[in-house]
Amino acid sequence: MPVLVLCGSPAAGVPSAPARVIDPSTPIATATDQGLTRGDGVFESVGVHHGRIHDLEPHLERLAQSASMLDLPAPDLGDLRDAVATAVREFLAPLDAPPPTVLVKIVYTRGGAEASPDRPAGSPFGFVYADEFPDPRPARRDGVSAITLTRGYPLGIGASAPWLTIGAKTLSYAVNMAALRHAAARGAQEVVFTTTDGFVLEAPRSTVLVRYGGMVSTPEIDGGLLHGTAQRAAFEAFEARGFTCDYRAIRVDELASADAIWLADSAFLLRPLHTLDGRELAIDRELTGAVVDDMLARA
Repeated sequence: MPVLVLCGSPAAGVPSAPARVIDPSTPIATATDQGLTRGDGVFESVGVHHGRIHDLEPHLERLAQSASMLDLPAPDLGDLRDAVATAVREFLAPLDAPPPTVLVKIVYTRGGAEASPDRPAGSPFGFVYADEFPDPRPARRDGVSAITLTRGYPLGIGASAPWLTIGAKTLSYAVNMAALRHAAARGAQEVVFTTTDGFVLEAPRSTVLVRYGGMVSTPEIDGGLLHGTAQRAAFEAFEARGFTCDYRAIRVDELASADAIWLADSAFLLRPLHTLDGRELAIDRELTGAVVDDMLARA
């Protein structure tokens, strides 16, 4: 059963109220919460694999960075860390054995524009929600199909237009979800976003990794991308197996000569692409499985 933990005071420097585990069907967002009405908030999704929380600290650090980019009050990472631990403990407690993957979402918003019975106007709002994620193992083994779609801006837009909050993990995911629906209508499961000047960006919910021989590359984050937590873990695993890993600008036309392409994220960890824009790609199941095993072995 899903677990919902309501954070009493998610902002740093605010007198802390204890986090509360409440019924997940309880309405908690007010009609004026700006995360709901404007997407004015940030979030992180933390993977819990076979009962172990993975990469929590990088997720919390990225949440704080995203909040700063939105000029949100700094989140209280200690309170959020405790809320995640509570959610995972409460979720796993009644189970005989942990499922392959539980996904824990941390949400932090600007709060309501008007006061509510339990929060003053402008008070940041936060909660943590844990639920079982569909078994990721088939996608890790068999891969997924994807199409390339333009994101509508050139490489490096984040530096020249910081108000676009490129590189922050915000609640404004309408474009990402629309892209996935468009892909599904075309018979694909995923999307690889590209720039208007011909460079690879990321997937709606994943980081793109590309292998050329003994080199594994991912698009440079200075181009305006999220720094993927699973991507960092995957790089460690690839490097431990003798690969060289780097961040660089990857042109879309380079994908045609790649030996392998993966998507990395906290839920699936690593999924190979078996098809891109209708072109079949080779899947190295042995290498993918070994890297995923290495990622699972760390916490």
